[in-house]
Amino acid sequence: MSNYRCVAFFALGLLFSLAPQIQAREHSKKKAPHHEKQSLAQSEAATRLQIFLDQSNFSPGKLDGQYNEFTRKALALYRQSRGEQPQSPPQDAKADAAPDVNGLDLASVKPVFITYAVTPADLQNVGKLPASVKEQAKLKALLYRDPADAIAEKFHCDIHFLEQLNPGKTKSIKPGDQLRVPNVEPFELGAVKDLKPGSAMDSPAANELPDEPDKTPEENPAPPQNPSAAPASPPSLPSVKVDTHANMLAVFEGDKLVAAYPVTIGSTQTASPIGDWKVRGMSKMPRFRYDEKMLKHGQRSGQFYMLPPGPRSPVGVLWIALNKKGIGMHGTAAPDSIAQSVSHGCIRLANWDVVRLAERVKVGTPVSIH
Repeated sequence: MSNYRCVAFFALGLLFSLAPQIQAREHSKKKAPHHEKQSLAQSEAATRLQIFLDQSNFSPGKLDGQYNEFTRKALALYRQSRGEQPQSPPQDAKADAAPDVNGLDLASVKPVFITYAVTPADLQNVGKLPASVKEQAKLKALLYRDPADAIAEKFHCDIHFLEQLNPGKTKSIKPGDQLRVPNVEPFELGAVKDLKPGSAMDSPAANELPDEPDKTPEENPAPPQNPSAAPASPPSLPSVKVDTHANMLAVFEGDKLVAAYPVTIGSTQTASPIGDWKVRGMSKMPRFRYDEKMLKHGQRSGQFYMLPPGPRSPVGVLWIALNKKGIGMHGTAAPDSIAQSVSHGCIRLANWDVVRLAERVKVGTPVSIH
């Protein structure tokens, strides 16, 4: 077993209910979490590291200019992917102390921040987002709640950090406004429809597919009679490991760790299904069947609402179905809640991360949840 298998394999989760949307509103009303005051140089250095990890597909989650928990976890996994031993911080180090970045090509992140001119297209996906599930079900789409919400997600950014970078500018954003944002590859909502995931699914809602049992020997094709005529072995599938303790998801190609993303997993009441599963298919901009009894107790009822698609859907912009009814890896309505809350059994990622995950997996990809 390769040393890469010793990596802490990480986590899933999904908030199938509207909790992410409600939390997102609460986050928008609250002040940013308290941190010891940083200098501009310290904040820029932390952001530079976060961007470097994001660009390397070892996501720290939302960019906030802090050496936070998931920045450190992503850095440790990045080093392990390169066969390096992660450095433990000194015992007397402060929680927000800079980690060891020796050997990282941080100079490749230049500049750390760019000036972005808001376009009319950025505001086309902004609309009303009522709190009531009943009212949401009447809409054609669940859109961003305001322009700052849209711009923050586009640049993988914590909305409070966006406000800090643009004091006094985020309350009334309009086309042509110049905003300071992290220099990451933008998440383009319009490009989601152009993704070509393996075996796209067509179903009434993302969480509506039944269980899919493994094929019996009779259903599998018989091997060729002439061994010399057998085709060459196909390349091995990627694999996904979800660590429900560390709240991280890791992607492997063979024994090599190639990507990692922070996730939210299930609660004690509605736990993520421990075990070995497979990717069954993918659905872009999915609808979602909101059944409170199913979400809270795992029992389907006739009282439900069919929620429309959109970036502020409970399942975000993409659903990667597993061969377990109602369970998938998917986006979120509230990127601030990733790994900070619990889901109703699924694996929830930021929208920009679930799209990148979808580009690395295919139908049949093993997914281990432990």
